[in-house]
Amino acid sequence: MTTKSWILPRMLLTLLVCLLGWAAVAAACLCVGSTTAAFRWPNRELLAGRAEVVLVASLVGGALAGAGVVYQAVLRNPLADPSLLGVSSGASLSAFLWRFMPITSLPAAMAGPAFVLGQQGFSFAGAAVAIAIVLLLSTRRGKLEPITLLLVGVIVNSISGSIFLLVNTLNRDITAGNGGELSFLVGGIQTNLLPMQEYAAAIGVAICWAMLVYVSGQLNIAVLSEAEATSLGIRIHRLRWIALSAASLMTAAVVAISGPIGFVGLVCPHLARLMVGNDQRRLLPVSTAIGAALLAVADAGSRQLAGSFHTILPVGVITGLLGGPFYLVLLYKARHKPVMT
Repeated sequence: MTTKSWILPRMLLTLLVCLLGWAAVAAACLCVGSTTAAFRWPNRELLAGRAEVVLVASLVGGALAGAGVVYQAVLRNPLADPSLLGVSSGASLSAFLWRFMPITSLPAAMAGPAFVLGQQGFSFAGAAVAIAIVLLLSTRRGKLEPITLLLVGVIVNSISGSIFLLVNTLNRDITAGNGGELSFLVGGIQTNLLPMQEYAAAIGVAICWAMLVYVSGQLNIAVLSEAEATSLGIRIHRLRWIALSAASLMTAAVVAISGPIGFVGLVCPHLARLMVGNDQRRLLPVSTAIGAALLAVADAGSRQLAGSFHTILPVGVITGLLGGPFYLVLLYKARHKPVMT
């Protein structure tokens, strides 16, 4: 049997293992994290509520982790991440601004599909504008400069946060009943989402993730220099835009319902590399599973600790506390490595 004939079975086996691993973690998360003292396993109503939260957390974490793999491969930068490059903040700001549209004042029965699709569309537009600005300002003579890339991403994050605070100060309580303003700045797993919002996000993530799996073999070549990729027959610029567009859309789909949850897309790809190496065909599903499990655990932990803090900590705070030191370690190690050209 040739090497190519083993690719599909190995990918299917990897997907199966990842699915089983995530399912085990998700099942454990169902049993913890309830803010209701009367929670017991036979209580089907509360169990169904916990299952919804776990699934939403897994969807968000998996999407952000998968997008992180793509950004790090295409940009050839181990520090790339949707939140660090301004994609998450741009998508979150646009989703917040969508609530000022006239359609949001209509009854839910009338505005339902248009509201959900409009919010997802605004979120994707914000992500697209953010990544376009970052790539435009960090490209010099056709080459991406890693340090400039991170600096521009930080600036985009700062500008998006400032615009959010300005608009929110001038128009308070605009998000009442929809998770609160803090969810658009820090990020968290909401429990009052419309089913249509969850379905729209899940469909968007599924389509984009399938596209990324399809091009994952080419992403192995994308980590090489442009000259080497071109010599191997890969249209590198086309691949970059396809992969970045799919990853940005996937990020926007979940940020529209969760806000900008940071560092998941940075940490999970590196954890996955320790397990399966740098093969993008295996790295993408493994990182996705780790991200789904990690955010489900973080959300369950925050809800379990709600009694001690008398409030539910936004899961974005927890990922920031865990991911911040991890990012500093990576940045310290990157100082001694040559810059990719």
